[in-house]
This record gives sequence, structure tokens and C-alpha cells, in this order.
Amino acid sequence: MNKTELQALMAVLQARFEAHMPRHSQLAWAQVLQRLDRNTAAHQALARMEATGGEPDVILQDSASGQLLFADCAAESPSGRRSLCFDEQALAARKENRPAGSAQGMADAMGVQLLDEAQYRHLQTLGAFDCKTSSWLATPQEMRRLGGALFGDRRYERVFSYHNGVQSYYAARGFRAGLWV
Repeated sequence: MNKTELQALMAVLQARFEAHMPRHSQLAWAQVLQRLDRNTAAHQALARMEATGGEPDVILQDSASGQLLFADCAAESPSGRRSLCFDEQALAARKENRPAGSAQGMADAMGVQLLDEAQYRHLQTLGAFDCKTSSWLATPQEMRRLGGALFGDRRYERVFSYHNGVQSYYAARGFRAGLWV
């Protein structure tokens, strides 16, 4: 990422941060920028989150380490990350009507993680997300070993997390990324 691209990304992130202060009312942009300056590997991951429609913003701060969690805050599951099965193993097992990829594979390539259920529920306290879409969530290994995975959405003014087979995919299901900085 060149200097001009980095400046443009930082301007977008700062504008979003300042426009949505209730998501992180105890933080100032200077604190966020300081953490980003110390973690240049995060720049590319955030650029990928932005490029795929995620609209990343800070939603949590770890009280012990001070790390900040950037998460996708687009109203719906990011448009550039939909129609994916859960992981690469599920993708390989599909013989017909294969999706273009997997949520876990794409997250790994982007250098991010799928939000877990607790992070997703926290995000939902900050606004109404996934009212028309759904998002794959990080899934406990014991559930994955049995062939299932978690996803979440908001319907009827409630946040739901459900299960589905890892090989399934839907045009309206993507994944929400998280990145600790």
C-alpha cells in the first residue's frame, strides 16, 4: 500500500470513527491512530475489509491489553463476501453447485478473523445489522467437527444465532470480519 492509498484509507476510517462515536465513546481518534501506526500489518487487512464492503470501525477495546477491535459495521453482511460456504474443507466436499470460496478461507487471505458469537452480539448493541442478510460466525471446533457452523442475523428486532451445515451457502450470507489492533 503506497502513501497516498494509506492516507485515503486513514481518512475514511477517521471520518467513520467520528461519525459513529457511540460505538467507541471512550476513545479518541488519536488513540486509534497511535495503535494503527504501531501495527502496519493491519493497514492491508483494513483496506481489504473496506474494499469488500465491510465499513470497518472500532467496536471494542480490550481493557487489559488496550487492543482495539475493528469490525465490519456495514448495515448488511459485506457485499464482497457473500455466497460462501463456511470453510475450505466444506468447499472441497461440495461436488455440485460449488460456491466461489469459503468464509474462513477468505478471512485468512484477508488477514482477519470471523467475528465470534459474543463479538457479533456486542456489535448488534451498537446498531441494527444483518436485517436482510446473515453472517457466518467463528464456530467452536466441536460443532465444526460434527459438520455444523454458526451464523447470525437480526429479525423481528431480535438478534439470532443459528446453526447450518458448513457446506451450505446463500446469496445473502457472508461474514463479518474482526481485526484486533
